Amino acid sequence: AVLKKRLVKLVVNFLFYFRTDEAEPIGALLLEHCRITKEEENVFSISFIEEPERKYCFECDSEEQCQEWIEALKRASYEFMRRSLIFYRNEIQKMTGKDPLEQYGISEEARFQLGTRKQ
Repeated sequence: AVLKKRLVKLVVNFLFYFRTDEAEPIGALLLEHCRITKEEENVFSISFIEEPERKYCFECDSEEQCQEWIEALKRASYEFMRRSLIFYRNEIQKMTGKDPLEQYGISEEARFQLGTRKQ
């Protein structure tokens, strides 16, 4: 394994990585269907379900920083955000008796259905 120093930036569910001397990213990881794992002190890894043998390792300056990155990356996926939205929507509906998304034209029937429509 080759250790390369990179700067990283998390934007929604993309982890962009940069060379330390360049402003444009040299790549990005889409944080979907991935596993974030604590490897050792100050080190965590990202691996993908479709490609489990390939692992991206990241070393942080401290244990605290490492834990912060792990938590942020775990919350970054669409699936996590979707589950959170469904949970909070249901909680608000229980408390108020109203669907908080109804005002935005999102009906109960269309609630977070996945798949494509046949036309």
